[in-house]
Amino acid sequence: MKSWTFAAAGIALLFASCAGPGRTGGLQHDQWGHRPGPQGFHTVIIDAGHGGKDPGAISRSTGDQEKDLALDTAKRLQRQLSGKVRVVMMRKGDSFIELDDRASRASGKDGTVLISIHYNSSSSGIRGPETYYWRVDSHGLATRVQRAMESVAPSESGNRGKVRRRLRLTRNPDLPCILAELGYLSHPAEARLCADPAYRERMASARARAILDQQANGDASTGSLPKPIYAPPSRPTDPPGS
Repeated sequence: MKSWTFAAAGIALLFASCAGPGRTGGLQHDQWGHRPGPQGFHTVIIDAGHGGKDPGAISRSTGDQEKDLALDTAKRLQRQLSGKVRVVMMRKGDSFIELDDRASRASGKDGTVLISIHYNSSSSGIRGPETYYWRVDSHGLATRVQRAMESVAPSESGNRGKVRRRLRLTRNPDLPCILAELGYLSHPAEARLCADPAYRERMASARARAILDQQANGDASTGSLPKPIYAPPSRPTDPPGS
């Protein structure tokens, strides 16, 4: 309780120190992330979801596995960002990394943001991209990436868009971090779209522009920052949707 009180007392100082004239926000790693989003960061960690023994979602329409599409998309994003920022790949091949290990490997680094790439699945006819975030300093980046993906997606139906959700890859890392779901493999038409390399390339290009826009402009034109929420780190035992 004392640590939470201390964090609450320091929130005004955090916002003031990161948002002053001529300053860049969110460049130092921080446990809570109750501050403006990053500007001027130099490194992007790209996390391709699932891998190895964990295939993720599997399309009944195309047979594609999420782990393969996520890695392909991550490599496309890496190429789009190459020469503009330093890019670190969480995995470069078909390997399995525990979620807690992913969060730990990303943490402790200044001037860095984390982008986790996934493809979605549902029992209903939902389609369209979604972006998850939790930290206040991830709001601007999540907004930009969601807008970018929506500009490429030809259709959306029932999807949630940008969502504030406490996950191990949105709450636990101590740096700005988002999780982007590029589309629903459970939707036959969208699964076929995601199977198209040209579509994945367009998605990668759009997300790269969003990331570089955040790097150059911070949270400008991304709306008001959400209120801080004090919550413990996400754990595997948490109820779904918590």
